[in-house]
Amino acid sequence: MSRNLLGQETSPYLLQHKDNPVHWRAWGPDAFQTARKYGKPVLLSIGYAACHW
Repeated sequence: MSRNLLGQETSPYLLQHKDNPVHWRAWGPDAFQTARKYGKPVLLSIGYAACHW
């Protein structure tokens, strides 16, 4: 299984998900170009990181 591309990001939230089994990509033109090229839908995950204190 290939890794997702979030390990290259600087966002702490995105880095939390770099080892997820989903092949996530950061939002941007490359994600849409790849989806278009392979005829795949774009699935959007919206989230946040919060401190419990």
